[in-house]
Amino acid sequence: MGRRFDKDGIMLKKEVARGPGGSVLLVDTITKIAPADAGAIVVSASHGGVSSAQFALEVPLKAAFFNDAGVGKDGAGIAALALLQAKNVAAGTVAHTSARIGDAQDMWDCGVISHVNEAALLLGLAPGQLLRAAVERLVARNPIGPADAESATRPAPPD
Repeated sequence: MGRRFDKDGIMLKKEVARGPGGSVLLVDTITKIAPADAGAIVVSASHGGVSSAQFALEVPLKAAFFNDAGVGKDGAGIAALALLQAKNVAAGTVAHTSARIGDAQDMWDCGVISHVNEAALLLGLAPGQLLRAAVERLVARNPIGPADAESATRPAPPD
């Protein structure tokens, strides 16, 4: 299956959900986020490496998700999680075996969470969850933000 571009040949960037907990923005590359995207929950199909974290930290996001890119040597494909945690930003990755790298729509439609940082754990996100369902639960809740990760508690397991 080929890459998905919009009618002008531009990589995907679109809002796919909105609720009391914020909005969800899909981007094929984290380099496409802009100051106007501040406060969004971003699903980026970029790898979760150091450079992706640097781009994500340029805009204050509620949360950011990446592709784990197979994790790689010394955890390079998930290094963004620790860097975002240091700024108290919830972050996670989806398994490269569940969604195509560079295709945010595929991550949204098929992605399975593979790794999360502590801020994301505190919001109830965990490996093995479907990304879309987990993020839709966040968006449906009361507003979330970096401060919420400090005071949140893990939800009770479902009955």
